[in-house]
Amino acid sequence: MKQPISAILVFAFFLFTSQNMSSQEITKYDYLEVIVIQKANNSGKIKRIKVETQESLEGKTITIRDLENLKSTSSLLNYMNTANWEFLDRQSIVSEENDPVWMSYIFRKLKAAY
Repeated sequence: MKQPISAILVFAFFLFTSQNMSSQEITKYDYLEVIVIQKANNSGKIKRIKVETQESLEGKTITIRDLENLKSTSSLLNYMNTANWEFLDRQSIVSEENDPVWMSYIFRKLKAAY
C-alpha cells in the first residue's frame, strides 16, 4: 500500500515541478549575391550585372536573365524589393581611377516553411 502512494507522490512532484521548456526557432534565410560592374565616375550606370547560378534561386520568381538585363542600381534594388528580397550589404572594389567598379550586393529572403 505504501509503494503506490509514494510512487504517485513522486510522480506528482516531478509533474508539477518540471519546467516547461521551449526552444526558439532559428530563422532561416536564402542569400543571393549579385555582382554589379559599374562604369567609373558615372553614378548608377551599370556596365554589366553578373549572377552566378546559386541554390537560393531555385524555385523563385526572379531569374538570372531578368537580373542581368537591368540597367541601373536603382532598378536592381527596386526589382529585388518587389520580389521581397531584403538588401543586406554592398561591398565594392576599385583598382584604378578609370577602371570599372566591381560591387557585390547581398540580398536575403525568408525561407518558406516546409
